[in-house]
Amino acid sequence: MHVLLTGVTGYIGRRLMLALMQNPDIKIRVLVRHKQSISGEFRDDIEICEGDAKDPQTLRAALKNIDVAYYFLHSLNESNYKQKDKQLAQSFIDIAATCKVKKVIYLGGLGVKNANTSEHLLSRLETGEVLSSNAHIKTVWFRAGVVIGSGSASFEIIRHLAEKLPLMITPKWVATLAQPIGVDDVLSYLIAALPLETDKNLIIDIGSQQMSYKDMMIQTASVLGLKRYIFPVPLMSINLSSYWLNLFTPVPFKVAKALIEGLKSEVTVQNDNAKKYFPNIHPQSYKKAVKKAIFQIKENQVISRWNDNAGKIWDRDHEKEFANALFMDRKVRNIDNLSNKEVFDSFTAIGGENGWFDYDFLWEIRGIMDKMMGGVGLKRGRRSECDLRISDCLDFWRVIDIKKDERLLLYAQMIVPGNAWLEFKIKDKKLIQSAYFYPKGIWGRLYWYALIPIHWLVFNNMIEGILKRAQIRQRPTFPSQ
Repeated sequence: MHVLLTGVTGYIGRRLMLALMQNPDIKIRVLVRHKQSISGEFRDDIEICEGDAKDPQTLRAALKNIDVAYYFLHSLNESNYKQKDKQLAQSFIDIAATCKVKKVIYLGGLGVKNANTSEHLLSRLETGEVLSSNAHIKTVWFRAGVVIGSGSASFEIIRHLAEKLPLMITPKWVATLAQPIGVDDVLSYLIAALPLETDKNLIIDIGSQQMSYKDMMIQTASVLGLKRYIFPVPLMSINLSSYWLNLFTPVPFKVAKALIEGLKSEVTVQNDNAKKYFPNIHPQSYKKAVKKAIFQIKENQVISRWNDNAGKIWDRDHEKEFANALFMDRKVRNIDNLSNKEVFDSFTAIGGENGWFDYDFLWEIRGIMDKMMGGVGLKRGRRSECDLRISDCLDFWRVIDIKKDERLLLYAQMIVPGNAWLEFKIKDKKLIQSAYFYPKGIWGRLYWYALIPIHWLVFNNMIEGILKRAQIRQRPTFPSQ
């Protein structure tokens, strides 16, 4: 079977790709903007189609000779995303039909259209309707609510609130009913739909037990060994709630607002097609899904995160900006007494729970300022404490290039008047640490000059901290007597 995966750098798409790769009878093709967003270890096992899904020619190349296509495309990070999502879905399904694709599998959101339906949920529902509109191709449309798993946006919000706030004054939406589902169960349904024979379009609602968001937070706290008290009030607006989530969780304001708006209406299962067509799949309980997610976080087994494909996209146009940056701070140190591997492992371990050496408080202040302006802030952390890959988020940076034992290049995703990069490079037994800044207008220049004293402190401390950590890593260990 020849399968096309779209959205493969996203939360569900990346996990589904790894699961499908376990089946030797499935030939996988992925559609990505940039080939390097696929980890090098997987590139030889799949076919990669590089290009923009908005380009019809790219879609034709991606869909040629495909039996089943998974549709996980979304334009949430763009303006007017609702209309763009409909146009993209229409183009995709029309070209899929001309390429004689047998089936399209789509994962959207639970919910129904009414006066309270949020724009984000409405976009997901309308996308499903468009994908189901072509008479020449069958669509299996799964609808899921809150997905519980390590790295899920919804779960990270719930977990952070449960961990940080012993007492919560919350909006009345915490009483809204939903039917969460573990990410492993979502993948089971998506994979089981591949061989499913159907002579009509299907809408399949999936979820476990009904529960309120308040119950989810209390049960999550229980799994964490905590007790929490929640008091709903009718006074908090959507914007105020969004700022609250923006401050206390890793989710930026724009994403928080889209999620909060979706909490105005219940998202519960509307049909029994999951049991009818997939009787052997029994969704696990909420607590079991939470326990597994927390275990994977603690064991650094987070396969994907909600922000893997978030923020400004790195593309070739930025190479020129990077090369022509007007301001630069560069530090160079000899590493004759250290191995390239230990130095590389040291600078790729920065950020997240590992911190930023002696000036963590300055990074924290910058992160809080960014959050207050509606940015991503510092709380996004890292997907893993010991591993990085292209497209990973690292606090308010994003990994845009990584070469083993040689280079790490980060692009700044904080709110800043310009474009900023941070590069670590090993060359000729030297560690070269460079900060580049391409300002926008006079405010960008003033921003750089104002931060020169702080940059001097932070960047000097950073390169020294990296070398100290590399020295510690390289010290021989002896077995205890």
